[in-house]
Amino acid sequence: MAHSSRRLLPQKLQDGFIKLLSPMVKLFSKWGLSPNSFTIAGVIITSIGAAAFLTGFIRLAGIFILLGGLCDTIDGLLARTTGKASRFGALLDSTVDRYSEFIMFFGIAAYFFYNDDYGTGTGTFLALCGSFMVSYSRARAESLGLEAKIGILQRPERIVLIGLGAIIHLNAFIFAIWLVAFFANFTALQRIRCVYKQDSTEFKEKIIIKT
Repeated sequence: MAHSSRRLLPQKLQDGFIKLLSPMVKLFSKWGLSPNSFTIAGVIITSIGAAAFLTGFIRLAGIFILLGGLCDTIDGLLARTTGKASRFGALLDSTVDRYSEFIMFFGIAAYFFYNDDYGTGTGTFLALCGSFMVSYSRARAESLGLEAKIGILQRPERIVLIGLGAIIHLNAFIFAIWLVAFFANFTALQRIRCVYKQDSTEFKEKIIIKT
């Protein structure tokens, strides 16, 4: 049973961005680069961004966060282009994504707590919790044979908000953190509701068949 919902980044915009990356992905494919190498590169670059946050180089950190997110996009495209998509690669990608987000938010929270901005530090923690719950709710739903891919603020949106906010200005960065804190948790609730509706529908269908 398929479900759809609006996202902060319109699907057309995402599709257009993927088209722009296609020539680069084809080039990487000719070079024989592995999708997993971009997965690992993504977490390394994101870790550098987290270190930049920690040391107060906010704009530089934003650039690294976006570059790390770019690697995360390329690895999936490259896997499909080269036919090297595998279950291990999918697991590695999902696991590394979680580590990347944890490292990123840790660096951000450490910066704000170090500068005695406990409010934004708390907001960062809420953003981290929401981000993990978005991923967990989908994984748990799929383990139950249901689908929960919907949500207004998924990983690409989170990375773009944090990265661009950091590059623009500190105030924009703080605003982006609170946006992620709110909408990531809202997205997790969207997915829970989606699963509830699917489960209720299947339950009703079973009752109808039995009667």
